[in-house]
Amino acid sequence: MASSPPTVRTSLHKPALALFAALGTAWVFVLVMLGAFTTSIGAGMVFADWPLSNGSLNPHGWLTNIAMFAEHSHRLSAGLMSTVTIILAAWLWLTEERAWLRKLALFAVGLVLVQALVGGLRVLLDHLQVEMVDTSMGRLFAMLHAVLAQLFICTLIAITTACSKAWINRSGPAVGRGVRRLGVLACTLLFVQLAIAAVMRHSFAGLAIPTFPASNFDGSLLPEAWNFRVGIHFAHRVMAGVLCFALPWFAFSLRGDRGASPAMRLGAIGLLVLLAGQIFLGAQIIWTYRAAYVTTGHVLVGALTLATTFWLTWLAHRDVVEGNPVA
Repeated sequence: MASSPPTVRTSLHKPALALFAALGTAWVFVLVMLGAFTTSIGAGMVFADWPLSNGSLNPHGWLTNIAMFAEHSHRLSAGLMSTVTIILAAWLWLTEERAWLRKLALFAVGLVLVQALVGGLRVLLDHLQVEMVDTSMGRLFAMLHAVLAQLFICTLIAITTACSKAWINRSGPAVGRGVRRLGVLACTLLFVQLAIAAVMRHSFAGLAIPTFPASNFDGSLLPEAWNFRVGIHFAHRVMAGVLCFALPWFAFSLRGDRGASPAMRLGAIGLLVLLAGQIFLGAQIIWTYRAAYVTTGHVLVGALTLATTFWLTWLAHRDVVEGNPVA
């Protein structure tokens, strides 16, 4: 039987810090949306320089040209995100008692700076062709950029959740080990799926299979002809099917666990809603031939799905993270 962990001292809760962390976490989704829209309309290379845009922080015409607006807004938002992350880490380092949380904040700073550098290399090295994989060096960095974004989201959620009053004042039985393991499995599968999606998007494979749910116009499930683009697209569909089992399994198991809080049970329902929405948007991408707004929504909902799954898993591990006795 799980033992009841002791309550962490409420003096650890700092409302202003918690609010700042929450606002920073919310902003990262604006950044993801702008990045997804930039990629969806093919504007990632509208400026050939970096960190400036056409040699300026305020390039001429960026407010009236949609491609320039998308990319430059993404760059400005990334700069703001970096600043917010550095301020958050400094605030935690000066005021936070938990050493692991201070170290996690420093990791977030390192991650956001690496992410900025990778984004820059995506632009600066796009002219180099990698014959072995038939793509540019810039696009390889674009794939890495997309994957690191998901890791950064999870890191910010971990920090923000640990700063919340609900985390600090948590009491009662711990979430069961089996549910915690299911959460880790769900997060891992989602991360793999988002990595596959990043490769697919930057390999121009979003319509490599132009029909859905079938893979051919004759209604067959397997593609008739195979190449790398078809394969990576089909892998994305297969992983989506796996997640259609894994995420509900985790959600219903969490709702049935006596250690789950009301917020966690509500979050589990939200996760199922996000999953349904993601499936719908994925189908719409094919049916609308990759309409930019649909593709952007699909990327954003995917990030929200990972964020929700990770948040629930992180909450389930709260007592493990804080060093309290668990079953």
